[in-house]
Amino acid sequence: MRKTFYGWWITAACFCTFGIAVGIPYYSLPFFYDYFEQAPAQGGFGWSRSHMMLGFPLAALCTIWVGPLVAHRWSPRRLILLGTAVTAAAFLGFSRMQGQLWIYYGLWLLYMVGYICSGPIPHQVLVSYWFRKQRGKAMGIMYVGVGLCGAISAKYIARPLTEALGFQAALAIMGAMLFLAWPIVLGVVRDRPSDMGLFPDNNSSGDVRNGQESHGFGHLLRKRAFWLLLAGSVCSIGAIGAVNQHMKLIFKDQGFTSQEALNYAFSEALFVIMISSISGRLVVGWMADRFSKKWLTLAMYLLVALSIPLPLLVKPPHTPYLFALIFGLSMGADYMLIPLVAAEYFGAGSLARVMGVILPADMIGLTWLPYAVSMLREQQGDYRWALGMVFALALLGAALIALLPSGGRKGNFLLLPFARVH
Repeated sequence: MRKTFYGWWITAACFCTFGIAVGIPYYSLPFFYDYFEQAPAQGGFGWSRSHMMLGFPLAALCTIWVGPLVAHRWSPRRLILLGTAVTAAAFLGFSRMQGQLWIYYGLWLLYMVGYICSGPIPHQVLVSYWFRKQRGKAMGIMYVGVGLCGAISAKYIARPLTEALGFQAALAIMGAMLFLAWPIVLGVVRDRPSDMGLFPDNNSSGDVRNGQESHGFGHLLRKRAFWLLLAGSVCSIGAIGAVNQHMKLIFKDQGFTSQEALNYAFSEALFVIMISSISGRLVVGWMADRFSKKWLTLAMYLLVALSIPLPLLVKPPHTPYLFALIFGLSMGADYMLIPLVAAEYFGAGSLARVMGVILPADMIGLTWLPYAVSMLREQQGDYRWALGMVFALALLGAALIALLPSGGRKGNFLLLPFARVH
């Protein structure tokens, strides 16, 4: 009987730890925004939407240095352990705050450090170390964990806990759940195949250094493809972030005014989004091993743009299933394709450095665009102009991806005419 390649155990572990570290905290936080918005007499803090949305972008701006500093210095295993503990501390703080905005903003900074350390960077690097030929398939399976945990985060965790115990107790319990990642990391995860005397893809016949060469930041910054991928992903991820962060508040403006109806609409929509995102990750992961990653990314970025106006068509008592289906499919593929495109253009050995720059930049778009949407909504009184701006940025992201050179690293020509060819 042939022994299962240990890389698939790594993939299974990442399925669990990525879902716990990102799927539960990131996708559940917007569930609590309307509770923060409620007046103190109703148990909330009376914050405006722009005040609530400002914490995330301020934290992203203050922590932009974390990824480039630690991603290539610390092992993925250590990063996941540290990051989940820091995120848990942030959630405990969210559960105990009493309405002071400066404490809320400080806790967002703590959350961002945890997200960067235990989120996409270490998990993408782990899979890229263990796989080359089947990297898309392994990455797709890993991202299913985020979709599954994100799907249950509001409908089966945040919503029932909040209705039974209150939103503050729910936040504390969800923070404690992050430590479920620790026994998996300690018991299963190993950073590289060489740590166990193995090879990527379990293939010892090839050159294990192939695609594993590590380029410095100077080399990457001279690549035109690097800047196109960076800017395109910022636009598309920013559009996705704006919809995710404002979705429950958009539904509230669309007429879902009772707390029960609003919680139901949001949790159902998020559940469908995340289940749909699983399909997107699996299908596109399979396709990425067979077809052009550039054109797949372009198609998914266009699908993101198509989904942006759909929440404005939702009115109670209808549940926004069509929007959730399209948005989830494109969102799932979008997140997963970025590291695959980066690995193809710059090599797996440079992926930690590349994603150490792209991820913090994406976080700027992911966080500041929702804040801009909140400001525009407060000025205009509704979300129509704000979502129009988000739609335009999503289209710009697709256009930038279309300009990527063809052929991966073979077509990855330099931006500067005087730069040395490596």
